[in-house]
Amino acid sequence: MPIMVGSMPSSGVRTLHTHLFGPASPDVPHVLAVHGLTGHGGRWRRLADDHLPGVRVIAPDLLGHGHSPWEPPWRTEDHAEALGAVIDAHVPVAARPLVVLAHSYGAAVSLALAETRPDDVAGLVLLDPAQGLDPAFTRTIAESVVRDWGHADAEAAAAAKRMEGWNEVPADILDEEIRTHLIPDGDGGVTWRVSAPATATAWSEMTGRLRLPPPGIPTRIVVADRVDPPFVRPEFLAACTEQRAGTVEIRHVDTEHMVPFLAPALGADLVSELWTSGSRVPETRVSETRVSETRVSWRR
Repeated sequence: MPIMVGSMPSSGVRTLHTHLFGPASPDVPHVLAVHGLTGHGGRWRRLADDHLPGVRVIAPDLLGHGHSPWEPPWRTEDHAEALGAVIDAHVPVAARPLVVLAHSYGAAVSLALAETRPDDVAGLVLLDPAQGLDPAFTRTIAESVVRDWGHADAEAAAAAKRMEGWNEVPADILDEEIRTHLIPDGDGGVTWRVSAPATATAWSEMTGRLRLPPPGIPTRIVVADRVDPPFVRPEFLAACTEQRAGTVEIRHVDTEHMVPFLAPALGADLVSELWTSGSRVPETRVSETRVSETRVSWRR
């Protein structure tokens, strides 16, 4: 497996490789887009280009992913700290706070970011967030990561992706993933441009505590109804209903897990909704209304 060498400034906060889409102006809305486990920031390009015109989308590769540093540690808090550095580097003060759009494990990382830097987060859009998972399930997945990392060739890698929630993702998107994110493993096979130990660690991190959105931060949660077992735990939704009734809304989509590819317009619409609603809600309003839970169908 290739070793990706990154950088660690003297402060100890690592610099993430960051993809930038849209106009570089402090006068346009800014969005921090956070990919899920084994992904990369380039996955947000289509959503940014097709559904968020005129918006500055900042999409880093998480630690151990893509072209970002592969050295440990890879805890959720480490990812969140690195995202904070991305905001400092790429988001002008005049463009803060910004909306955070995140998928899967990236949503768990974004919740940790919002905990530590609430003044920089105007709102959260969490697409099928993965946290608080069953330990037996995550152990099985983590062990398989260590045991079966890598593929014989690109065709085998694509077939495996289809089995991992990509079955309905358009073929041209998967083809692009193969071209940009698959690399030789040094032994005649191929592997994704992701650290296997960082991936196993993330499955452990997803078994940890359930983080709620901080009080006062408007949040939209999208649940992919075809994921079984679900990544969005009933306990998380119940806690949001009970403790964040004025700021959290829940939507359901009839898709598999890759919501950014299967329902990109929905994600973009929710980002825009947070801007037009005025984003931050005073803490005194948190418990005034009940969570709105709306079912919509987004079929391709």
